Amino acid sequence: MTCFNGSHVDMPISRNLRHLRVFLTVSDVKSLTLASDICSVSQPAVSQTLHKLETEIGGQLFKRTRQGAFPTERGEALAKRVRRAFALLDPVLKTLSPRLPVTATHTQLQALVAVADAENFTLAAKRLGLSQPSIHRAVSQLESECNSTLFERAQQGMLPTKSALALVQATRLAFAEFDQADADLAEFDGRDAGKIVIGALPLSRSAILPKVLAKFREIRPRMAIEINDGPYEDLLTGLRRGAVDVIVGALRTPAPIGDVKQQELFRDYLAFVCAPDHPLAGQSVELSELTDRSWVVPRLGSPSRDQFDAYFKRSDTPRPSSIIESGSVLFMREMLLTADFIACVSGAQAQAEIEKGLLARIHVAGNWPGRAIGLTTRNEWEPTKSQSILLDLLRSATPIENKL
Repeated sequence: MTCFNGSHVDMPISRNLRHLRVFLTVSDVKSLTLASDICSVSQPAVSQTLHKLETEIGGQLFKRTRQGAFPTERGEALAKRVRRAFALLDPVLKTLSPRLPVTATHTQLQALVAVADAENFTLAAKRLGLSQPSIHRAVSQLESECNSTLFERAQQGMLPTKSALALVQATRLAFAEFDQADADLAEFDGRDAGKIVIGALPLSRSAILPKVLAKFREIRPRMAIEINDGPYEDLLTGLRRGAVDVIVGALRTPAPIGDVKQQELFRDYLAFVCAPDHPLAGQSVELSELTDRSWVVPRLGSPSRDQFDAYFKRSDTPRPSSIIESGSVLFMREMLLTADFIACVSGAQAQAEIEKGLLARIHVAGNWPGRAIGLTTRNEWEPTKSQSILLDLLRSATPIENKL
């Protein structure tokens, strides 16, 4: 990021909420004088705030003319994200106290989130690298302004109240918008800022993401990417909190909750597989011949497992009783290579393993219904340019032919 003095810095924009509110007011009213009246600060203070922000950003936010102060392209980009952040945050702040949108600080809200996560002031302080008294003071200041407690002491720790949970969620999403602003502004200087966080479900890790990310890396060689591969429920929680940008993999029917949306990319079909030297490798068998076998299958509640159970039920065949549940393809493969097991797995994943000579398919008569594979994002999420490039690559990716 290039400053006006020609030096180079690379830092996020200010998280000073008061400064950002002053900036947004100037952007809305196009006047430093009017903004100073609305924000109850002096005009020199408004000018100083804008100068500090422009120094951090490395470019002008406003064009000053006799008719007023008009946002530049950078200014418009920042104003869009700041406006989105406060649209998420302010309604919740106002429900707690009419003055809170003016008085709440980034430090106070950051402390609130940390204590809610840790359920303990000392652990929250360690996570933020601050002292315990400073965290306690920040939360107490919020409680004083709200004239109510935000945490209740319980045997397991400090539990956030319902009001606190609502504010924590709004804070997380608002802070995520500030992170997006860093990335948007970096585009003006040809830099990459922040990172893209992908929630990767099992199928995507082997059959989709490696090729897509290789192409993305050619376009954005320095953009940081983080792959999270936990259970779906954990990834969904991260997505809704703004900690995960997109989940790639099997979609849920119906969508799990109203604040996320799903986009289907293609349909995947399940397959029965075994070790390459297994007696059933490459054989055509009836489903009834497999019920007494030892199986490795997806976890209960996953789309693959639902299909597996439904297939036996629809065929009026007893479901196998010897089952090990796992969402890990690596574990499944090792079990098949270690002992006389067979498995049910995504067709796309099976194809990738078969092509490498690691697994073999078992041909079973029947018609698999298929499951939708795609993208899950937050309803109101607006991607950065880098995120948009990645989404376009995912949408245009040609899946492995997987109807086995």
